[in-house]
Amino acid sequence: MILDPVLDIFRGKAVTIPPLDGAFRPNTRLDDVPAFAELTEADNLLVADDRLLASSGNAVFAIASSGEPSVVETFPATVTALAASPAGELTVGLETGKLLIAGKEVLLPAEVRCITALAYARDGSLWLANGSSRHASSQWAADLMEHGASGSLWKRDASGSAFRKVAGDIAFPYGLHPIGGDVLVSESWRHQLVRFDGSSGSRSTVLAHLPGYPARLSPSGDGGAWLALFAPRNRLIEFVLQEKRYREDMIGQVPPAYWIAPALASNRSFLEPLQCGGIRTMGIHKPWSPSRSYGLVARLDKNMQPLFSLHSRANGTRHGICSVAEKDGRLFVASKGGDCVLALEALAGGL
Repeated sequence: MILDPVLDIFRGKAVTIPPLDGAFRPNTRLDDVPAFAELTEADNLLVADDRLLASSGNAVFAIASSGEPSVVETFPATVTALAASPAGELTVGLETGKLLIAGKEVLLPAEVRCITALAYARDGSLWLANGSSRHASSQWAADLMEHGASGSLWKRDASGSAFRKVAGDIAFPYGLHPIGGDVLVSESWRHQLVRFDGSSGSRSTVLAHLPGYPARLSPSGDGGAWLALFAPRNRLIEFVLQEKRYREDMIGQVPPAYWIAPALASNRSFLEPLQCGGIRTMGIHKPWSPSRSYGLVARLDKNMQPLFSLHSRANGTRHGICSVAEKDGRLFVASKGGDCVLALEALAGGL
């Protein structure tokens, strides 16, 4: 109702989150498989020249069929995004806001300082997601707690011209999936997938009310897509996001690792919030308990609607899924919070 925002001041506002049901029904698929490769804070999976690449810190690794990672290249800062051009040129975004193509730095607009995703369209044009104009990529939690919506979408034509701004006011764009001349963007803080017109920048919501914070997108073999969700939504975090003074005090006085905020991994310190009775009973971690971290991958059909999902529940260890990639009929999943890469059969229909 139109009057709801006004009435909420007097009656209070209910904190609700989408249930894990239907295509998002919980399972343990991500915890049931052994680790394919051990890699600290594994991220940015990419299939290039028939190789599986992944980033870890300031290095890019090639992961052999045996699961053994080997260094391909190192950089002066943490790698935040990877892509490969149609010509096979490795394109790398760094924590410092720099963009490298085939080892050469590309001039970027001053507004671009937080590269979260890169993707080439079939015509060779390059899409770039700038997560925030205020924070670096590693400071994503601060951007969320400050209700950040300063992200932007950029495009460079195949001719190699300068990047042009396609759209702004995006709440942390974290994933890109080119569709013809348009691009699908995962808007993390608004829990949705949005399609942007490549020419006008006009937007339309494709999938809303996701149960987590969407991260990167990657194509599937039959024309659909895979979506990584790097953390779950829960009622306490949603409540804190409504409390401005509390958030300001928390940001000013509490170390970021212990904020009441989403996390890539949890249950590692007794100083973390959300513990005791709501999490453990008689020493057993409840799989359905409210959690700051989770592992979740969703399979989307050609219309970008969810078909099924793969989970690592609250008591699992394969949390913080930021990137997935399909190769040779297998799905590779990078667990940034679990320090590993998983390999599963890339099912087209369901579990």
